[in-house]
Amino acid sequence: MEVTNKFIAKKATIDGEPEECDFELKVEPFSLAVKPGSKDVIIKNLYVSIDPYQLNRMKSVSSSKKTSEFAPRIAPGEVIGAYGVGKVVASGNPEFEKDDYVVGIISWGEYSISQGFMLSKLDPMGFPLSYHVGLLGFSGLTAYAGFFEICKPKKGEKVFVSAASGSVGNLVGQYAKNLGCYVVGCAGSPDKVKLLKEKFGFDGAFNYKEETDLDSTLEKYFPDGIDIYFDNVGGVMLEAAISNMNSYGRVALCGVISEYTDVGKRATPNMLNVVYKRIMIQGFLGGDYMHLFPEFVSTTVDHLRAGKIHVLEDISIGLESVPSAFVGLFRGYNVGKKIVRVSNDLEDC
Repeated sequence: MEVTNKFIAKKATIDGEPEECDFELKVEPFSLAVKPGSKDVIIKNLYVSIDPYQLNRMKSVSSSKKTSEFAPRIAPGEVIGAYGVGKVVASGNPEFEKDDYVVGIISWGEYSISQGFMLSKLDPMGFPLSYHVGLLGFSGLTAYAGFFEICKPKKGEKVFVSAASGSVGNLVGQYAKNLGCYVVGCAGSPDKVKLLKEKFGFDGAFNYKEETDLDSTLEKYFPDGIDIYFDNVGGVMLEAAISNMNSYGRVALCGVISEYTDVGKRATPNMLNVVYKRIMIQGFLGGDYMHLFPEFVSTTVDHLRAGKIHVLEDISIGLESVPSAFVGLFRGYNVGKKIVRVSNDLEDC
């Protein structure tokens, strides 16, 4: 059986801040039948993840495309691979059967075809499917691995999280609070600051857009210094955090969204502080820690069922909303994990 498959593609290389007009909705014939002898898996996409790192794949030049298998170049007009949840329509792969839910790399489209790379059968465990895109998916693993494996926190330590209302940051803050740390986060609006303090129980939070001297701001919130900084933005925030860190502080570099759209902006922390305070700074990718996935899921599900973790999702409806959802990440529109629901799982999958 052949259908039409709608998918989102970029029109040309994107250098600078993305605009909705940089993308187009394309339509192509798509077969729902598996070729004889192949191990293809045909998937109807249900929920897809919208992530800032995708922009690096769309640029003319980005070091991420040279160093990571998780961020290959996206050519104009081609299908864009993305993390998400779908339902198997047909399979030639013995690991998957028709009507299985699957999670992993699918696409910004109505249908995907996979050879099983980074694709797993999904047990929803009674939770909404969207949870497995964010909280129980790659965003959650990134938060868990970055905080526990790289930062190696101890109860009572002082933790600063940037972009703390984002998909990763809010989870880092919640893991830290559950461990018994003192936690402060920054976000880009009064409503987000209120959310961090009132819903997630952060000990402090501030709107970075209202602060003219980040160094002094962090000194106010951390009079005894910062032990752990979970960095999602880079730039001047990283510089200020380094200035306020204690000896043997740890920095997990998860993302540098402030530098994605401005090629002239680069963080320049005081390296004497790094040396003399013996600060550990480590960049990482969530994909490096797939071996922790069972442990991460088990721990997080326990917290979730005990009411110790709150879910923060920002879901747009319909494939056509992907460009605006993606652009909104760089304008601070999202609150929590940005997801697009491509199709309802109750529809004819």
